[in-house]
Amino acid sequence: MPSTRRQFLGFTVTAGTIPIVTIHPLEATPAMLSTAIRNVVGEAQLRSGKVRLDIPPLVENGNTVPMTVSVASPMTATDYVKSIHVFNEKNPQPNIGNFHLGPWAGRAQVATRIRLADSQKVVAIARLSDDSFWQVAADVVVTLAACTEEVN
Repeated sequence: MPSTRRQFLGFTVTAGTIPIVTIHPLEATPAMLSTAIRNVVGEAQLRSGKVRLDIPPLVENGNTVPMTVSVASPMTATDYVKSIHVFNEKNPQPNIGNFHLGPWAGRAQVATRIRLADSQKVVAIARLSDDSFWQVAADVVVTLAACTEEVN
């Protein structure tokens, strides 16, 4: 331990030096998307239909992309949507969100805004009360990417 003030200050400046680090986002892959989907559905078959994904096909800014997912379901005590899961292909985290519903929800619909790192595919999957999984996918072109800020 330094014994004088000058030695102490010299020690803290040396010990407190922090190198400047540039952080780059994780490069997502289609395999990561597939793994994230399999973590939700397991080995269940994914069927097409029943799910509707309303998302603009072209967005100027990937920081705030409006999205609505709706599922054709009567939402009764015996026939309802258990959950809706949304995934993306190129963001650092492939799972955008998980929304849990039930017959009390009234209708099977969720709306939110998401961030997209680049032009990519967005996938919405619904799990119904009979444990079947239904999906839909949409391609979105992003002119100004999000999620890619650099820290210097």
